[in-house]
Amino acid sequence: MKLRTRLHLVVTGLTAVFVILLVTTQMLATRARVREDIEGSQQVTSQFLGRLVHLYWNFGGPQVMVGFLEQLGHVRSSDIILHDAHGAVIYHSPPSTYKAGQFAPAWFSHLLAPRIPRYRFQLPGDLELDVRAEVSRAILDGWDAITRLLVVTAVLLVGANLVAFWIIERALSPFPVIVEGLNRLKRGDLAHRLPVFAGVEAGAIGTAFNRMVQAIEGNVATERKAREAEARLEERREMSRLVEQRLEEERRLIAHELHDEFGQSVTAIRSLAQAISARTGEPALQEAAQLISQEAGRLYEAMHGLIPRLSPLTLDTLGLAGTLEGLARDLQRRHGTVKLSLRHDLPVNLGPSVTLAAYRFVQEGFINALRHASASRIEAELRTDPSGLLLRVSDDGRGLAGEWARPGRFGLRGLRERIEQLGGHLYVGSGRAGGVSLEAVIPLEGAPEPA
Repeated sequence: MKLRTRLHLVVTGLTAVFVILLVTTQMLATRARVREDIEGSQQVTSQFLGRLVHLYWNFGGPQVMVGFLEQLGHVRSSDIILHDAHGAVIYHSPPSTYKAGQFAPAWFSHLLAPRIPRYRFQLPGDLELDVRAEVSRAILDGWDAITRLLVVTAVLLVGANLVAFWIIERALSPFPVIVEGLNRLKRGDLAHRLPVFAGVEAGAIGTAFNRMVQAIEGNVATERKAREAEARLEERREMSRLVEQRLEEERRLIAHELHDEFGQSVTAIRSLAQAISARTGEPALQEAAQLISQEAGRLYEAMHGLIPRLSPLTLDTLGLAGTLEGLARDLQRRHGTVKLSLRHDLPVNLGPSVTLAAYRFVQEGFINALRHASASRIEAELRTDPSGLLLRVSDDGRGLAGEWARPGRFGLRGLRERIEQLGGHLYVGSGRAGGVSLEAVIPLEGAPEPA
């Protein structure tokens, strides 16, 4: 049922209750007034008439008394009857001429008629004077009053209901517009706004609706921008991953070229120079051959140190543990004054991506500590636990530089992105004994048991 219909029914019901209460109150008041008037009139009439009838009887007998009653005629609210000794009617007062021929409905008369006792006076000669209450005129007056009241009340209440219905219609007229606005909002029309409504409540609802739609529109725009930014960021991350993959491929190719082609050429040059030095007898030519052999040896050493930085070729043959041990030995040999230690407890197979990320982590930690920390001790640890692969490289050097995180330093940034692409996290902070502590956690699906 619509709200409009419910309000109309409420107004109509209240109006009906009001009319019923008003009519009931009026009927009770009319009944009380009729009873009071009839009782008072009956008592006065009976007492006064009883004394006069005795006086006229004593003065002139029955003829004088009947003449007096005929001259008296109709008495208000009383019906006077004179009976002889046999009960025959000698005299009956004439009917009232007031509203002659009009009577109230029987049910109304039955509701309002009071119970008034009859007054009988015994006269000489076995005559009886009967004075009865005649309430039809008083009840008719009450009926006419209630009828007029009903007419006036009906006119007033109809007018009041019409005004109430008009007010309700006017008060509820904004609701269809609000419902249509909600439906348009449901369909995604965020540009729709409600008009300014008359009335405090409707105006407040319209203002709140417009503010809500404006906030939703702003949130949707912000969310759209966030999704677009996230999509662009994801594209850039994907591009970064592709670039990183291509870089790793190029590094691997370059490392293979250096190891296979350039390394063999340098070895051949060195062997030829040594052969020339052994076979020639000319001091100048022999000295030149020795210089060529020495330079070729230094070139081979430099190339041999560059290959692991480009791509650790031994990962495919020796695995992560063997490659890291070889890296630690090589760095220890080059930097004899620094104590390098490596502890690891690794599973058999970590997967190529995690393996390469772990190698780059240890390599970056070693190289940064050797280049920038002036450390005397560098420790590296790799192990697994339920959270994944745990990596840590710490030193006892000078600590973090003030500008270590400034833009343009791509070593740790690239390492962080590589680890985050695997779902891990990188932490850079101060070590327990001073220096720098580089830590990372890389999750492993079904973390394997250590070998």
